[in-house]
Amino acid sequence: MREKLKGLYVITDKKLIPRERFIETVEKAIKGGANIVQLREKDTPPEEVISLGRELLKLTRKYGIPLIVNDSPEIAKEIGADGVHLGETDPSISYSRKVLGSKAIIGVSCYGSIERGEKAEKEGADYVAFGTPFFTPTKPDRKPTPLEILVEAKRRIKSIPVFAIGGITPENAHTIVKTGVDGIAVITGVFGSPDPEGAARALSSLFTD
Repeated sequence: MREKLKGLYVITDKKLIPRERFIETVEKAIKGGANIVQLREKDTPPEEVISLGRELLKLTRKYGIPLIVNDSPEIAKEIGADGVHLGETDPSISYSRKVLGSKAIIGVSCYGSIERGEKAEKEGADYVAFGTPFFTPTKPDRKPTPLEILVEAKRRIKSIPVFAIGGITPENAHTIVKTGVDGIAVITGVFGSPDPEGAARALSSLFTD
């Protein structure tokens, strides 16, 4: 599954995806070219996240792409997901590796810190994500990360993929792709669109043309 760590990485948001159309909507993004799906459920009871995650896993298995769970290696293990994405206040890479095993995909949010990215690389992360390059309603208080940080991150972090995340849309994504990043992680740009499949196709095509 590590070979899939490139291109369009979509992240779910319960405010944007109605529960009754959750699987259907994520499938549209996959059909549009999403290579990775992250289940991101803030303030949702663990039992509900696990139930939803197991349904989502059936979908990602059908398409042969990885399912990543935000924040919790324990919930990722319960679901049987392919990995976990860790933020600043989440468990360590080493702990997550113990919980999930050597084959698990572990991603790390680096915000605007290349040093954090280099540390994650040394500690065995499978990919790192930097952002936000643009304003995003998901993180309204976050100060934008200069595009130069993405260029420098790609120069200094050589053994694992580098993703950009935050406020990326079909209209501005080309400026991010020019930095040389391996992929873009998108929430609102796909799931906030009336046409998630079309938005995903527009974004994923930037990595294939």
